[in-house]
Order: sequence, then C-alpha cells, then structure tokens
Amino acid sequence: MLAVDNLKVSYGESEVIHGLDFEVKPNEIVAIMGRNGMGKTTLMKSLMGVVQPSAGHIRIGDTEVTNLESYQRVANGLAYVPQGRMIFSTMTVKENIETGLTVTGESKVPEDIYELFPVLLEMKDRRGGNLSGGQQQQLAIARALASKPKVLLLDEPTEGIQPSIIKEMARTLCRIRDEKGLSIVCSEQVLSFALDMADRVLVIEKGEIVHESPRKGIDEKKVASFLSV
Repeated sequence: MLAVDNLKVSYGESEVIHGLDFEVKPNEIVAIMGRNGMGKTTLMKSLMGVVQPSAGHIRIGDTEVTNLESYQRVANGLAYVPQGRMIFSTMTVKENIETGLTVTGESKVPEDIYELFPVLLEMKDRRGGNLSGGQQQQLAIARALASKPKVLLLDEPTEGIQPSIIKEMARTLCRIRDEKGLSIVCSEQVLSFALDMADRVLVIEKGEIVHESPRKGIDEKKVASFLSV
C-alpha cells in the first residue's frame, strides 16, 4: 500500500535520510522507532511532501507521489497526524474534523468517526484548544480519517499523553486498521505502545533502518537498546 524506494532527504548539504527502503502492506501497522534526532520526523515529513526528498521514490498503491504537493498526496490517499497534533485551537471540534473533508466532497462528519471517538461527539461544539492533550490527539486522528485515506501517518502520537490514554490509543489504532482496512505508519519512541499496536517494527538510526522485526517473536531487549540514550 505504501512503498519507499532508496529515499534520501537532505537539509542543504547535510543528508539526513540515507537511501531508505521499506514497504507497508494493506491492513498493516508499522512502527518506526528510534531516539530523538535519528530521522523519524524528517522521514514522516518527506512521505507527506512537507520536505522534498533529494532522491528515491514514494508510491501509494500503484501511484507515484514523490513529486506531488502535500494536498495532492492527500487526494491520493495519504493522511498525516503531525508531531504536536497541530489542531486549530480556536475552531470547534466539529469544524476541525470538517477541514479533513475537503478532498472527499462531503460536508458532514461521517458517523463512524464519532463512533471511534465518542468523546469528540460529546465535545463537538467545544473549541479544540480547550481539549486535553489526549483528546486533541484523538481530534487530530479524526481529522485525518475524515479524508478517507488509504495510509495514515502518525508522528510521535504518544508525546505528552498520559499512560492510560496511550493504551486506549493503541486499541483505537488497531480498530481503525481492522474496520477501515487502513495501513498505518507510526513513528514512536515508546516501545510498550509499539508492541500494543504494531504488526511490524522498524528501527531507524542516523537516517538508516538498522533493525526490522515482526511483533511476534520480537527481541524487546535489542529494540530497547537502540532507544536508550
């Protein structure tokens, strides 16, 4: 569903992502793990078109999106929940979700989004900025789902969120995969969260994938060693 081939990303003369290759199957959740500064966010931004790669190819299904603008990638089935959530704090919950409808031609928030996130239905007329961190993360995911994507990208979704909400988020992502048939790519530092929801774990270090494992039979100690400072 998502294929990345020899992806390289540079800031000026400095190459940050060094020829990454990986694929994400339909209905698969892949966690991309690594410490701060190892290239996770740069990778996510390049997949979304916020940062243009210097070489390589990105495909969604059979569609090459490498040279497309971000909004064109959304139209081709890619959705992005950025680090820090980036919701519209002065707009209501309902209005925030509606901004994700622009590529679908719909004007009404689909009921199944509120079924996934009942708290957002309760708070649909409340301003986004008045929600807790966990509720804002749910709102950011709901807004992304409103565009009816094939692939959902999440950048550090557990950042600043309490442990009980993190567990709930893992369950919700698995439900989204199962009910909507989505592929999900999630950059993350919290190993317990990755093990709760991912089908496969990739570890990125200094812009390269240095370890890959299916969740079943994963060597937790080895992955944890990559994440420790």
